[in-house]
Amino acid sequence: MSTTTPELIVEKRTIVGEGSLWDPEESVLYWIDILSHELYIYDPATGSNRTIPTAQAVGTVVKRAAGGLVLALHNGFAFLDPTSEKITPIADPERHIPANRFNDGKCDPAGRFWAGTMEFNGQADAGALYCLDEQGTVTEKLRPVAISNGIVWTADEQTMYYICTAANTVRAFDYDKATGNISNERVVVVNEGEGGFDGMSIDVDGNLWVAVFGGWAVRQYDPRTGQLIKEIKLPFERVTSCAFGGAHLDELYITSAVVGLDEQALAAQPLAGCLVKVDPGVAGVPAFSYAG
Repeated sequence: MSTTTPELIVEKRTIVGEGSLWDPEESVLYWIDILSHELYIYDPATGSNRTIPTAQAVGTVVKRAAGGLVLALHNGFAFLDPTSEKITPIADPERHIPANRFNDGKCDPAGRFWAGTMEFNGQADAGALYCLDEQGTVTEKLRPVAISNGIVWTADEQTMYYICTAANTVRAFDYDKATGNISNERVVVVNEGEGGFDGMSIDVDGNLWVAVFGGWAVRQYDPRTGQLIKEIKLPFERVTSCAFGGAHLDELYITSAVVGLDEQALAAQPLAGCLVKVDPGVAGVPAFSYAG
C-alpha cells in the first residue's frame, strides 16, 4: 500500500464526478458530473475549468476524430460541439426504458464507442453494454449489466477488460478489432477489499488502474495474474474514475462523488467531489477517439 498525497486540481463538490479523459492534442482533461448534468474541460496551462451544460444526466465523454466530442447521456449517444455547445443526438437504444441512463464508456482501437447503461438507482441487471460504430449503428454487446463501468483494451488489441460494479470484478474478453466481436468471457481480477470497482485505466505495462467506489483508493492490478500490485489510498471514500494525463501521460487524474454522504462525512472529506491528481509512478496510454 502506498499513500500518495493528492494534489487538488479543481475544487468542486461534484455529486458524481466521473468520465475523466485526457486529450493529448489539446492538452486538456475532460471530466463530468453525471447528476449535475455538466461536462468540464480542465486546462492545466491556465488552471481554468470550463463548464458545458448537458441538460440531462451524462455518463461519459470521448473525443471524436473528426473534431468535437461524443457523449453517452440519459437519452443515448450524442455529438457535442464544444465551440457552440450544441448537442446532436445520434442514437438511443433504450428510449423505451426511461428509468435507465448511460454510465461509463470509452472508444476501442477501431474507433467504436462502447458504453453501458444502468437504472438510475443501480437496480440489479437492468442495463446492458452497447457499442456505437462509426456508421452510427448501435449493437448490444452484453446483457444483463447492473452498473456498467470501466472498459479498456490491451496494446496488442486482442483483449478487452470490463467492469460491472455490482459484479465487483474485472472481466476479460477476447476482442476482434475488425468486427468488434467479443468472446471467451472470464474473470481476471476479483475485488477482495472494500468498495466496488468503478472506472478503469490501463498503463504502458498492461496493468489496470481501478477506481474503487467506497474503497478510499485507486488500485493497480496485474490482469494476467489477478494480483494487486499497488493501492493508492485517498482522503475520500467514493472514488469514481482515473485517467492518465499530462505531457508524458505520467500523471493520474482522479474523480470522486459525494452522492449519499451526510454532513459529517462531507466535513471529514473536504476533497470529496474535487478533481485531484497523483503521481502513479508509471505512464498510461493515449485514449482512442470515435471514428464516426
